[in-house]
Amino acid sequence: MNEINGISASPGIAIGQAFLYLDDTPTIPRYKIEEWQIANEFERFTIAVDKALTELRGLQNDENGGEANQHELLDSHVLMLSDPELSSSIDARLRKNRLNVEWVLYRFIQEQTEKLQRAEDQYLRERTVDIHDVAKRVLNHLMFRERISLADLTQEVVLVAHELMPSDAIAMNKRMVKGIALDAGGKTSHTAILARAFEIPAVLGLSRISKLVSTGDEIIVDGNRGRVITHPDEKAKKRYVRVQREWRQREVELMGLNELPAETQDGKLLALKANIEVPEEVDALASHGADGVGLYRSEFLFLRGRGLPSENEQYQAYSQVLTALGDKPVTIRTLDLGGDKIAPVLGGFSEQNPILGWRAIRFCLTRVDLFKIQLRALLRASLHGDLRIMFPMISGVEELNRAYEILEEVKTELRSAGVEFREQIPVGIMIEVPSAAMTADILAHKVDFFSIGTNDLIQYTIAVDRGNEKIAYLYEPFHPGVLRLLKSVVDNAHEVGIPVGMCGEMAGDPLATVILLGLGIDEFSMSSVGIPEVKRIIRSVTVSEAEELFGTVMEMRSYQEVDTFVADVMQKRFDVKVY
Repeated sequence: MNEINGISASPGIAIGQAFLYLDDTPTIPRYKIEEWQIANEFERFTIAVDKALTELRGLQNDENGGEANQHELLDSHVLMLSDPELSSSIDARLRKNRLNVEWVLYRFIQEQTEKLQRAEDQYLRERTVDIHDVAKRVLNHLMFRERISLADLTQEVVLVAHELMPSDAIAMNKRMVKGIALDAGGKTSHTAILARAFEIPAVLGLSRISKLVSTGDEIIVDGNRGRVITHPDEKAKKRYVRVQREWRQREVELMGLNELPAETQDGKLLALKANIEVPEEVDALASHGADGVGLYRSEFLFLRGRGLPSENEQYQAYSQVLTALGDKPVTIRTLDLGGDKIAPVLGGFSEQNPILGWRAIRFCLTRVDLFKIQLRALLRASLHGDLRIMFPMISGVEELNRAYEILEEVKTELRSAGVEFREQIPVGIMIEVPSAAMTADILAHKVDFFSIGTNDLIQYTIAVDRGNEKIAYLYEPFHPGVLRLLKSVVDNAHEVGIPVGMCGEMAGDPLATVILLGLGIDEFSMSSVGIPEVKRIIRSVTVSEAEELFGTVMEMRSYQEVDTFVADVMQKRFDVKVY
């Protein structure tokens, strides 16, 4: 038996036989060609591209793969293959190098992926999998190699691979894939996004799982802890069978709360909303009982590598979500580019300290042209639902005033052009910079709501890079300094009469639910799969009990003391699983 720790990408427990998926690119031939053969080699390339495009379009029309983010991924692959620059680059290299087209394409892809792998931004590094996916399709046709298809799975398996191409994940027979374990990948990879959308337990970043497992081996995927057990002994199997049964029973029980309100035992009603990145995620909201969207990360359109999205593209994306949600509120955050979210089409983000640099509202106030395009799209889309606009990373009143000025300019331009929009749209800000938290009393008079972004606020407050494994232990939501800052923000907002939401990871942490309720948070926004558990806790407590618990915590002097106390209370009183 061997236990391997990785990255928890999708929760749940999977137990079964491994299916080792090795769709490796074969040895690429390399040989010289004559000048008269160049045209023939290029024709072979165009025929192979056409065949690959036909495959992709077939997947787009395949009902088996019509879920979640399929169309977004497949569209991007079609665009890559259809890009004239790809054809012109291959043609130029054929003429310059006089080598066969398989080798020319292989070397071109190597160079492109090496550039991305050197990028500091994790999102860009993870996009290399898309380039490999597209190239492999073309190479398979050039070399007359039949592509293995996961759509043909006929038995339940735990899928094990070095990495999984997005189109493979889309095409796979999801009814037969009970778990996923990969050497590569992270929480923001396409495989992780799809695994969560398909609700398949997944652990990524395991480094060598594909070397340790053979098809038919018994394997356990613990997506809750980010752990995989290979060749489990009888004791481990019995334990995980019990854990899996308890997990499934708990999920069924929680789903029974979908139609019930998030209401405390003494009558306080709270809103539980979902964080989303792409329009396709709205399908999961109803099945998990979400009260709307508390954070729509609008920058996804800029991170697809397709060029700058037009006003109409943005309008369509926003309208799709607003229409799908009907009368439920949708809070759309304006562009939060920069930091760890680099849009290759924009450039200009090379900074020594990007997390503290040119990002979010700072970027928008510099690139007013792009900001206005987004605001026009948002205002036009407001006719389709209950829109709220939220500005990220506001550090003080000056930035907020300038953002308002630009918003009013756009409204005036639309009125002059006779374009309709909803005049009364609530506008709020994210509280994620300590200076904003400490001047919340000033900012509260100028906005309709606050939403606390704990991911950055904790990072900035404790001065800890949450992505640095050497100091990750210092990233503590229950640090007394963080709790005091949160309390100040909530008190200042409530004194003025505006609601306070929370959309960072802390909002979806069941261990924090009662603390946040006692703190006075009005709205929780999280990944949709986390909503049922948070709702269960809220419905089993009174506000007075939560306030008493929060008061006790506020008297403590260290985060270790708070962590221990909260874990004990939440486990014993509220049956929260502590991993």
